[in-house]
Amino acid sequence: MDKTGQKIAKECRQQGITIKDLQTLFGFAAPNAIYRWLRGETLPTVDHLVILAHALKVPVDELLVLKEKEPEH
Repeated sequence: MDKTGQKIAKECRQQGITIKDLQTLFGFAAPNAIYRWLRGETLPTVDHLVILAHALKVPVDELLVLKEKEPEH
């Protein structure tokens, strides 16, 4: 979840999308859920993930970091 949060934060920075922009996009009264995503405490729900990917103009699977690459021996 940490790596996914970092990936979302990186994509937002690259696109110039702020926390406030995301809060407005999702209609959240407060940005707490977004901060939890970015800190890797929780993941967005599937519907939020789809909207987020669309807003960032990236495929959903590009936002999710499912596992880290293992070092080659």
